[in-house]
Amino acid sequence: MSDAILANAPLGHDVSYPDAYNPALLFPIDRSLNREKLSIPHTWFGADIWNAYEISWLNPKGRPVAGMARFTFAPDSPRLIESKSFKLYLNSFNEEHFASTEQVRERMAHDLAQASGSPVAVGIDLGIGRESQLCQPMDGMCIDDTDIEVTIHQPSASLLRCTPDAPLVTETLMSDLLKSNCPVTSQPDWGSVQVRYTGPQIDRGALLAYIVSMRRHNEFHEHCVEQIYCHIWQACQPQSLLVYARYTRRGGLDINPWRSSQPAEVSHIRTPRQ
Repeated sequence: MSDAILANAPLGHDVSYPDAYNPALLFPIDRSLNREKLSIPHTWFGADIWNAYEISWLNPKGRPVAGMARFTFAPDSPRLIESKSFKLYLNSFNEEHFASTEQVRERMAHDLAQASGSPVAVGIDLGIGRESQLCQPMDGMCIDDTDIEVTIHQPSASLLRCTPDAPLVTETLMSDLLKSNCPVTSQPDWGSVQVRYTGPQIDRGALLAYIVSMRRHNEFHEHCVEQIYCHIWQACQPQSLLVYARYTRRGGLDINPWRSSQPAEVSHIRTPRQ
């Protein structure tokens, strides 16, 4: 990601929190800037799922309304939204009066579609009648106890391989050891990642070494998932593949991108670290 492109982003700068609704706070970034470096094998499916835990506005009488929201961006939208700008945008609703929750939802959906270049699904939950939400690890066989030696600290498809005489399998593997870094501030981004595939069996130690190699990699969450997906596809040549990451919360937001070679469903249940 070019430093010049991110120079005007709120990330890495001191900014004042807005006291009025302002959609111009959203800072979109072209996805193509990162995808030009990837050998994307085909049309993929997926989404970028953002959960926002600090949503608020005022009703017509000035009483605050508070809730949570989920935003689902299509992977083929031309642009993603830089996270600090998203947080500032959501905070711009805090002192604004709205007639209804639906009016807020429609306004957010409109603004985010304009910024990203594609429709965005928006759901707002006010918590009425809501029971405590459960947390659980991502599905799959955890590979984190695999005994490996780590010598490479930047992601490379050459780290990945299948097992000798690899049988054809369908399996789901997961790791809680995903860490990448913000491309602007170098702040760590912590997450869990799930790899669901059918194809020649992937060597679990090699996969874990690859995941750990992201540890010094500076890139946005969405781009990290796309890079993992493309590298596995190139190195292991599965018949089908899904890569899903759930990153921990920062600034009241968590980001959960997934990419798949075919239509799929993913769980929205928070991991224990979220």
